[in-house]
Amino acid sequence: MPDEIGQNTQWFYCLKHRTVEPEGECKAKDRLGPFPDRASAANALETVHDREARLEAEDARWRDG
Repeated sequence: MPDEIGQNTQWFYCLKHRTVEPEGECKAKDRLGPFPDRASAANALETVHDREARLEAEDARWRDG
């Protein structure tokens, strides 16, 4: 369902329910986000994994350099 014009909906990935949800559904401690759209929130776990891998590589270069 597309956002209504003028509505600034932020999307979150709920770790508890493993679902994408709009702002205000679950407690902040159980959510990843905010994301600009539903599709980005659906890829939240992959996004976190990619960021962690990138940061680990940067840390390794800093430690070794």
